[in-house]
Amino acid sequence: MVARVAEALNVTQPAISKQINELEKLVGAQIVKRERNRLFLTPIGIRLAEHARQVLNQIDRAAFDIEAMSSGTSGSIAIGSVSSVSPIILPAPIALLKRSAPEANISVIEGHFVSLFPLLESGAIDLLMARIWQPQELPGIEQMVLMQEPIDVVARRDHPLVRCAKDDWAEAVTWPWILSQANSIARQAVDALFADYGLAPPTNTIASLSLTLNLEIMKQIPALGFFPRSLAQTHASRGDIAVLPLETKGLLSEARCFWRQSPSATNSTFDLFMKCLQQTRP
Repeated sequence: MVARVAEALNVTQPAISKQINELEKLVGAQIVKRERNRLFLTPIGIRLAEHARQVLNQIDRAAFDIEAMSSGTSGSIAIGSVSSVSPIILPAPIALLKRSAPEANISVIEGHFVSLFPLLESGAIDLLMARIWQPQELPGIEQMVLMQEPIDVVARRDHPLVRCAKDDWAEAVTWPWILSQANSIARQAVDALFADYGLAPPTNTIASLSLTLNLEIMKQIPALGFFPRSLAQTHASRGDIAVLPLETKGLLSEARCFWRQSPSATNSTFDLFMKCLQQTRP
């Protein structure tokens, strides 16, 4: 391990060993141990490494903040996003952007991928965030993975399916469902999920993109819906909904952002927002 560290830092092995010894004297405890010609961090060494990573992250964040404030960015960025991504991904980078460049303007448009992508192509929005089914390359478009997060099936707390079997999709399909619009990629993915279980898609459906509206609908009728796991757990802990034991097989678990090639050449706010996104993404 010492040899690899020395090579990575372009210093000699004795220099690395000396630094380890100096750290152990400073800490007053052993931070590495040797087993069969291999070095491992002790529990104290692991904790020290965690603190070191936090310090380095803070230094990176400080450098970023200073750079952003010095740039005097005051332009605008328009973001298109699906509703299942917006509350999870967007708050943190937007907050960081506004702290770093208070004069920068941000607008967010929610929709589904099929409706938002033409806006991206035409330049009406600068960035598109969406959950992806069957990802593919898109001409003239850059893309980046934002997160991996499962999708859960949810319903109101007293729904009869709360205690159903894990794969009881045959029963689940008979209930009302709140789904994305029929022409959306998300709806195609959901239809494929039902087909994978040997079932036709539900016919008793409500098409809605609004997670807030969907929560209220589920309070009124025994409808089922899909929620990102983090939001499902948050609302379940508040007693708003229950998460059903139905396996979704990685349905729409990957979220990506999309942008036209080289937009930062004319939009410094876009460039800054992308840095904020890199700093804060899950």
